[in-house]
Formats: sequence, C-alpha cells, structure tokens
Amino acid sequence: EVRNSKYKKGKVLHLDGDELYLNKCLEYYRSNKIDVVGFYLNEKEMKNQITNLLIKYKPDILVITGHDSINEKGEYLNSEDIYYDDDIQTRYLNSEDFSLCVKNARICMPDKDSLVIFAGACQSEYNKLIESGANFASSINQENIHVLDPVLIAIQVASTPVMEYVDVDNVLKRTISKGKGLGGIDTRGVARRKYG
Repeated sequence: EVRNSKYKKGKVLHLDGDELYLNKCLEYYRSNKIDVVGFYLNEKEMKNQITNLLIKYKPDILVITGHDSINEKGEYLNSEDIYYDDDIQTRYLNSEDFSLCVKNARICMPDKDSLVIFAGACQSEYNKLIESGANFASSINQENIHVLDPVLIAIQVASTPVMEYVDVDNVLKRTISKGKGLGGIDTRGVARRKYG
C-alpha cells in the first residue's frame, strides 16, 4: 500500500442507493485522503446515469452499491421489476440493475485494470456481477456485508501502485466483514508515482 506522498492515489466514483450510507462512505473516503465523487441514485436509475458520470468524472474505481434482497420463488416482494434467476429459484430485488450498470460501464471502459469496479450489496447475486464485468462483488452465499466493506476495498485498490496486483485475499480480509460474503478477481492497483 502506498505511503509515499509521491504517489497519486486513484479517484473513486461511488453510486449508492441509500443516501445515509452514501454520506457515511464519503466521510470515510475523505478521512483516508481519497479523491471521491458520490451520488445518491435509485438502484434502478444507476444504469441510465453511469455513462455520463464516467465521461464527466473519469474515475479509476467505480463503486455501485445500495440495497438488494432475495426471496424464494413465489414470495411477494415490494417491486414489480425483479430479476429472477431460474437456476437457483431465487428472486433478486436489484441485482439485475447493478449488473446492467456494470455492463454499461464496461462499454465505456472495458479494461478491468483501467476501471476497477466493485458492485453489489447485501444479498446481491455475486456470480452475475462478476460475469457482468465487476472486479469485486458481493454477496457470496447471500451473506450480509457491512456498509463500509466496498469503501475499504476501494481505498486499498486506490492506494496500491499500478505496477502491482492487489492481494485479493488480503484486501478482503481487511474489510469489516473479514471477507465474508465478498469476492474478487486479479486486479492491478491504480496509484501512480509522480516524477519530477
């Protein structure tokens, strides 16, 4: 992790479906001297806004989070727009929205090392988010995660030099959930050394 002031840490764009959680996250980024821009957006609106936000803010790291939930097939959920996974007979409230947001981000920035993406919330469909193009995601086995888990992952990626791969196991263990419900793929850091 970068401690040297000659390194410029990565910039984060954080989208959150919960305004209270967003404000907590932004405060934590700033206390760790991370350049961050955050927006409170309904999960269903994120996929429509992501392209313009990426073009405007040019982040190194994108965090897409908010709320999600699952119910067994046939049970009532408070939404008419629910993603349904036939394979596991489960309904997801916002996993499809997170997945479409990731896919739209990847149309703009397909390189997984140029834009590092964390996607998901408590009880999101982990495999779908990784397959959509996320570097890190939740929630393995539909485990609940802590509101600051995505932030802690983003800060560690933002602080790792671009010449190095982040140690995914170590990054996940350094979250509040100690990696429970979280996963990821090989990913480079985004901090760049300044010369001169």
